[in-house]
Amino acid sequence: MPTGGVPTGGIATLEPQTSRRASRSNRGPRTAATSVVHPGDALPNRRRVAYILILGALTALGPFTMDTYLPSMPKLESDFNVSTAVIQLTLTATTVGFGLGQLIVGPWSDKVGRRMPLILATAVHILASLGVALAPNIELLSLFRLLQGLGAAASGVVAMAMVRDLFSGHRLVTMLSRLALVNGLAPVIAPVLGSQLLLIMPWRGIFWVIASYSAVMLVCLVLWIRETRPKAARNATAQSTVAQRFKVVLSDRVYVGIVIVSAMNFSGLFAYLSSSSFVFQTVYSFNAQQYGALFAANSVGIIIGVQSAARLAKRVGPQWVLTVSTAVMTVAAALIVVLGSSGVGIWGVIVPLWFFITACGFGFPCVQVLALNGHGAEAGTAASLQGAANFSIAGLLSPLVGLLGVASAAPMGIVMLGCSLVSVCALWFVVRPKTVPALAH
Repeated sequence: MPTGGVPTGGIATLEPQTSRRASRSNRGPRTAATSVVHPGDALPNRRRVAYILILGALTALGPFTMDTYLPSMPKLESDFNVSTAVIQLTLTATTVGFGLGQLIVGPWSDKVGRRMPLILATAVHILASLGVALAPNIELLSLFRLLQGLGAAASGVVAMAMVRDLFSGHRLVTMLSRLALVNGLAPVIAPVLGSQLLLIMPWRGIFWVIASYSAVMLVCLVLWIRETRPKAARNATAQSTVAQRFKVVLSDRVYVGIVIVSAMNFSGLFAYLSSSSFVFQTVYSFNAQQYGALFAANSVGIIIGVQSAARLAKRVGPQWVLTVSTAVMTVAAALIVVLGSSGVGIWGVIVPLWFFITACGFGFPCVQVLALNGHGAEAGTAASLQGAANFSIAGLLSPLVGLLGVASAAPMGIVMLGCSLVSVCALWFVVRPKTVPALAH
């Protein structure tokens, strides 16, 4: 703990040390203070690195929950003797759980602090993961997948809110990109891990592994993560209702537009997540290991995009990075539709798909910082609404690919193209990039 931490109900809270340093400046010019611009600047480097690693690993809990079992989806289809669309609904159940959980956990964390909601939700995730591993039928499996989503919801939304508690402006872009770098490894590792686990265990074993990972995160939370929301901020939030905090963020035109852009970008990516295992393993005859390798290569594109966007956003503004990334997504999705339906072959799908996913990576830190930067007082509420929109809309749209069929990559591309077009329209007609204020340093 930094020396400025104060106990609040038994939980250590990170507080800025500006006032203490300022008092030292009164002793004379030789002891003039260097003010702390962000509360996170008071953290020692070791603790700051620990926060990024642990919070990044927590945000990775969501992708691990969804992506690790993707290579096993055809096996679930045969084991439970149900259709592709029904198996895709198990993924939809998880995303709906993510959406509902974030709407609950985000505003709650504004009121009571970040640490306790994280601990309780992670415990729920452990129990739900064990439930999925033991589920005897598709109905119970879907129910426990919903509860998995509810439990994992806190990981993403509260981790982002904690970073916003500590930083803002360009510093927030940097810290979110570092968080995303750790988090970005999850989509790379998860399907590869899942495909390798299928070589030595049945698909149920994957969820025992997920439960173990969640248990490790719970231990890290209890031992090393401290409260980042000051008691004064919690007391101020307690004076307002959830409805009032939602009204504040929904009255912000830029925020609303960014939420639409974020949800559409994520939904386009999710169309790929929910259907790619069927497209590549059924249409193109990939085995689980080849699919995992392809998924990893595509996820590397996300990491490249995330880290590149963090550097670009400091020079040209995150809204302008989004104008390019959404345009690339639209072109890439159109190419998937055209080339996937014309029988060009696997490379006609893989290449534009990689550019689509990389463009998504460019957009992720940009939509996060634009959504959170102006709402530090209600960061949990703002992050929860953005996350809920992402997962709820993605969950509702993902079955469209199954309904259109998976005889080629074209149906997947059609859903991705539709999402990209809506994203472009929301950016230019709702957000209006020229009207977005510049980020503070």
